[in-house]
Amino acid sequence: MEHERPDPDALLASIQKEDERRRRGKLKIFFGMAAGVGKTYAMLEDARRVAADGVDVVVGIVETHGRAETGALLDGLELMPRLRIDYRGATLQEMDVDAILTRRPALVLVDELAHSNAPGVRHLKRYQDVEEVLEAGIDVYTTVNVQHFESRADAVRQITGITVHETVPDTLLELADEIELIDLTPEELRRRLAEGKVYTPERSDMAARNFFRPGNLTALREMALRLTAERVDHQLQDYMDVKRIAGPWKSAERLMVAVGPAPFSERLIRWTRRMAYNLEAPWLAVHVTTSRPLDDAAQQRVNRHFDLARSLGGELITIAGDDVPAALVHLAHQRNVTQIVIGKPLRTRWQELWRGGSNVDRLIRSSGAIDVYVVTGDEADGSHSPSARPALPASERRSGWHSYLLAVGVIGLMTLIDFLIVPIAGYQLVGLTDLLAVLLIAVYIGRGPALLAAALSALSWNYLFIEPRFTFDIFLPQDIALLLLYFAIALFAGNLTARLRAREQQARANAERNLALFTLTHETSVAVDMDAVLKTAVEQVGRVFDAEVAVLLPRPDGAGLESHPRSSLALDEKEMGVAGWVHEHGRVAGRNTDTLPTATARYYPLRVPSGTVGVLGIRRRARERLPFDQESLLATFVGQIALALEREILDDAAKQADLLRESERLSAALLNSISHELRTPLATVSGAADSLLRPGAAIPEENRRQLIRDIRDASGRLDRLVENLLDMSRLESGRLQIKQEWCDVREIIGVAAQRLENCLVARPLSIDVPADLPLVKVDFVLIEQVLVNLLDNACAHTPAGTTIRISAGRSDAMCAIAVANDGPPIPAAELERIFDKFYRLSGTRANGTGLGLSIARGLVEAHGGTLTAENCPGGGVRFAIRLPMVDKPPPVMEAIT
Repeated sequence: MEHERPDPDALLASIQKEDERRRRGKLKIFFGMAAGVGKTYAMLEDARRVAADGVDVVVGIVETHGRAETGALLDGLELMPRLRIDYRGATLQEMDVDAILTRRPALVLVDELAHSNAPGVRHLKRYQDVEEVLEAGIDVYTTVNVQHFESRADAVRQITGITVHETVPDTLLELADEIELIDLTPEELRRRLAEGKVYTPERSDMAARNFFRPGNLTALREMALRLTAERVDHQLQDYMDVKRIAGPWKSAERLMVAVGPAPFSERLIRWTRRMAYNLEAPWLAVHVTTSRPLDDAAQQRVNRHFDLARSLGGELITIAGDDVPAALVHLAHQRNVTQIVIGKPLRTRWQELWRGGSNVDRLIRSSGAIDVYVVTGDEADGSHSPSARPALPASERRSGWHSYLLAVGVIGLMTLIDFLIVPIAGYQLVGLTDLLAVLLIAVYIGRGPALLAAALSALSWNYLFIEPRFTFDIFLPQDIALLLLYFAIALFAGNLTARLRAREQQARANAERNLALFTLTHETSVAVDMDAVLKTAVEQVGRVFDAEVAVLLPRPDGAGLESHPRSSLALDEKEMGVAGWVHEHGRVAGRNTDTLPTATARYYPLRVPSGTVGVLGIRRRARERLPFDQESLLATFVGQIALALEREILDDAAKQADLLRESERLSAALLNSISHELRTPLATVSGAADSLLRPGAAIPEENRRQLIRDIRDASGRLDRLVENLLDMSRLESGRLQIKQEWCDVREIIGVAAQRLENCLVARPLSIDVPADLPLVKVDFVLIEQVLVNLLDNACAHTPAGTTIRISAGRSDAMCAIAVANDGPPIPAAELERIFDKFYRLSGTRANGTGLGLSIARGLVEAHGGTLTAENCPGGGVRFAIRLPMVDKPPPVMEAIT
């Protein structure tokens, strides 16, 4: 079943509608150093002043925590109903985003921005609810404490010893149109705490001894004041930029932070974000993949670190290389990075010497003019935990202790073979055979088993084959040197072979990645239409990521999305709702995300500079999240597919524009032709009628007859014009109905010639039709019209006195009819173009509408035949009609008298 192609106009309209929808609302943040400073109170006071000015204000969610003075400010404000969620036997209440979007107030109040929503709500975090409300064009007032900003979480932990788990990205601070600091002295806040205005009495005592200590509150107050000062400084610099005021301009710095699987990377990312914000500089988060792959847990940690960097506004990059410092410096030079942020080494000095030196020292030595910042961590980071150490190679992770047992078995088997070799070639050959076994183990098993095999083979060679045998004693110096060299060579060769194998696997993976991307780009670039593009997209994404794939495009009527038939992923109503949300908001949602995480698939918006053109849904057969490098590849796939779709949409729009222009040109030509063709016969009719009706005019009989003939000829010309227009309309609309019957070609020719007898007076007509020509099953009226158009064309383009010839015959089960004239020939390049609508030969006078030959060909082709034109060798033009004669005519029945 053929799928209806998406309407480009509907897609473009959807993009424009989305642009209008993306006019964000304004955000005002009330923040302070801690709970109890009066953020909610200040927000409600400000909202009441705005409501008094006639602004439509509603309360999305506000927590009074039993404070009477705060609750009193809610009087008179409209409270939105809350969303009730049943979770583990309890009923939780959350802000109902859909109700707010349906209500569409001018301003909504949202308390506790850093709050985590209950499971089952669309977003995991309340700040994501606020982002959706802002995207709908609704203004938001909200509250948050300074310790909840992501980039301040590490400093808060160092100051208070408490880890803040509920955080919001600093991008919200940049997004805010206005921030208001609610400030209290630490003494005043502790007094309010003691009076029970912050927490209940039993909680107040505990809070005063822990979080609300004077030192903590002083440090948090300084942090809040510093954050406000930074915000004001940024606003001042932006104002100076806009007004072109001389002064300190934005820096040209660019920062790069090295990200790894260690938990300490979170601290590095936050530290870099704070510095980049202060410098107003862009920053990159870079992970270097080496030949030692990460285990699943480490990959998930890197994924989380990249998510954090993405939420804080960083650019994510993954590069490959075993020499981490060299890879970082190379990328830094490519991206014009001026400052590199890296963590302090975790290994001891001896461990670093064993591995060829510290990465930090090597990075500093090779950085050149690039500044390097070494950021220290603390025990709370968990940096020294075993989970933060590099993972073993993939082969070792897959086999585990089985690999070591297999290595022991290989060495045992080689030892048995050595017993057969020694009597023949001596014990020196044993070292070479064991070295071969170590290399094979390194290639096919792994690095660790190869090192074990080197040690075991050295010991067995010494104990079993070097004199004195069955002891570990060695007396000959050359045997000592041989054994030591063997052990060193085995260790080095085994380690090198394993590294080469790992690099070969990494190179193969990179090649497969590049090949997949090239294949997708190439296949989509050569696709002839949108169906081919989507078929390629579904096949390539499904194959590379082992997933079921769905492509959803806007419906032609603009009412939601529809899954394309090429999709391999079937979606129910719930999943379609998630895809619709992604298309509307242009953000990733679904499985393994913070938005609608209960979905069974993950949905990506197909975004282009002009908007969102569709949604790509992916349901991997494996439940775990993609590794970070695969997620980067998938993001590239999504971008390529979106660009291919945009190209097809623009191509369709360009074709429609061309058709519109051609239609306008043809309409103009038609109007010009019709106005000319109507004016001439109408003038003839009008003039002849005026002459006949002129009072008192004595018109001779012969002149009277001539005027009547002029009226008749002009009426016939008008009739042919109307017939041509009607025939062309029926042909183009597909409503032409052919009524075939058995007809005599000679009779059709005769009727057509009779209709144009006035035009043929000055041009002799020759008709040559054999008497035994069988009947032809055609529509008599339509074929007559074809001949009339051809004869009329001949009369219009041949000089008086030239002969027009009509011939007919049978050729290869076809009825061939030819209309030839002795007029001027047609240029070879224009023989085919004369059948185009409104086309006229250059240099000919404007005569007729230019539809006659086009209609004639259309009528012949409607019968399954052909109409062509050619120049005759002796001069003139010949039009050839070929009509199929597939059936035998019925026998002629003689009348019985």
